[in-house]
Amino acid sequence: MKSTEKAPTRRSRAVAAKRAAILNAALEFFSQYGIHGTSLDKVAERADISKTNLLYYYPSKEALYLAVLKEILEVWLAPLRALCHDQQPLEAIKQYIRMKLEVSRDNPQASRLFCLEMLQGAPLLKKELEGELKALVDEKAAVIENWVAQGRLASVQPHHLIFMLWATTQHYADFATQVEAITGQTLNDKAFFQQTVENVSRIVLEGIRVR
Repeated sequence: MKSTEKAPTRRSRAVAAKRAAILNAALEFFSQYGIHGTSLDKVAERADISKTNLLYYYPSKEALYLAVLKEILEVWLAPLRALCHDQQPLEAIKQYIRMKLEVSRDNPQASRLFCLEMLQGAPLLKKELEGELKALVDEKAAVIENWVAQGRLASVQPHHLIFMLWATTQHYADFATQVEAITGQTLNDKAFFQQTVENVSRIVLEGIRVR
């Protein structure tokens, strides 16, 4: 059967590249200065386009900020989406820890901006949190509940497990300066990254392993 999907045109690729350049530039400024301290002129300059062109894609600073946050949320939730009923629970959660630490390592600016938005009460992202995020977390909480009911995990309240995993793995991005000041290392150091994965996994898995 032939695929009905059309190959991306040169124009569509150019549009996608321009959007990516705008979002990357915006993330850089928003993560450092927040929405109020960021200038669209500076974002346009960093993305190497005119402000008028930027406003064609994102009609306001708020629209651009929300687009950046939604992209962050998509990347951040990808590891959680991978959890499913037919996995071996301890292996699945260990893999989740590794994937979340990879997100923290590879997207530190995104993690810090998301943290900043949460600390401010998520004024622009609250609907997304109450909608798509809540639905996904409830779905994956049901997976964990099923593992507990089958006797494959120790009795644990799924939401608290998920919250703890978020807090632990994102600490290495949100407080990277503190981690580096104390250890002299970051997740970009291969040995330290592997040490982090192994230690966080051991602490978590020993807490939820069936005795």
